[in-house]
Amino acid sequence: MRYLPKKKIKYAYLSAVLLLLIAAFLGLVLGSVPLSFDDLLRALTGDADTPEARILLYVRLPRACAGILCGAAFSVAGAVIQGVLANRLASPSIIGVNAGAGLAVTICAVFGIIGGFSLSLFAFLGALFSVMLVSLCAAKWAASRGTVILMGVALNSFLGAIADAITSFVPEIAVMNNDFKVGDFSFVTYDQLLPAAVIILLSLSVLLSLTGELDVLTLGDENASGLGMNPTLMRTLFLIFAALLSGAAVSVAGLLSFVGLLVPHAVRRVSSAQSKHLLPLCALFGGGFVSLCDTLARTVFAPYEIPVGIIMAFLGAPFFIFILFKGRGGHRHA
Repeated sequence: MRYLPKKKIKYAYLSAVLLLLIAAFLGLVLGSVPLSFDDLLRALTGDADTPEARILLYVRLPRACAGILCGAAFSVAGAVIQGVLANRLASPSIIGVNAGAGLAVTICAVFGIIGGFSLSLFAFLGALFSVMLVSLCAAKWAASRGTVILMGVALNSFLGAIADAITSFVPEIAVMNNDFKVGDFSFVTYDQLLPAAVIILLSLSVLLSLTGELDVLTLGDENASGLGMNPTLMRTLFLIFAALLSGAAVSVAGLLSFVGLLVPHAVRRVSSAQSKHLLPLCALFGGGFVSLCDTLARTVFAPYEIPVGIIMAFLGAPFFIFILFKGRGGHRHA
């Protein structure tokens, strides 16, 4: 396992916090209606009667919070899944976890469930079904790491086809489904964000308390058993919390792709591979990265706005191809 001097770890944390703060600030002040620092202060100190304050409090603040929370959730879920499956190419959007949550959200929309804890719960169940299916199939057939990715791709296509079929029979949800399939924060509200935020924060707290167990699990089942761990139980526990993170994030952001692949890889290059540093840095860098990308998505082409998922796809697809051909993503690194 790769270790870095404490000084470099501190620099990594400092960079992550700075990115998060800068991204949050830009997300609040930039947009079709530019806001000054004075507008920001007045709105946050209780003067909510101006149009600028209403834009800030009811449009940009929930959107910025959603970007930070969902970015953290997808990134940490990706790091956990990669560690548990011993596959650096695995991520929630690639092995079908997001697609399972997305199918559950589509079914909920048919029955009029468009927010609250019920939506997050069903999204979690869909994500859990997908990740457990891939994990169980990989274990049963002793699938190689490349085969696990292919199973995930096939599952993605299958679940996406079911969601598209449902949309064809219930065209009323087609408009929502288009934005949802790409990944977007345009219509985030506090009512939609709050349940997901609670689930994400609680799941992150639990995972950050289990970083030592995650490091042991990544050594392999035989070594983990020799150290007194039940690897099957711990693997299931970690996959459950990864599914909770992914499901809650999908219920807010839609099928935002590649975050769980890009961020863990980038963090491993600038920090230790120890989970006690990897997971919190993924949360910080992931939250800042997604929030910054969302700000770019709504300002670069102003007055037009594009879904943040398009930017993620432009960044993530070439990166995925790069690590695939370089042969680094599918191997375990000590």
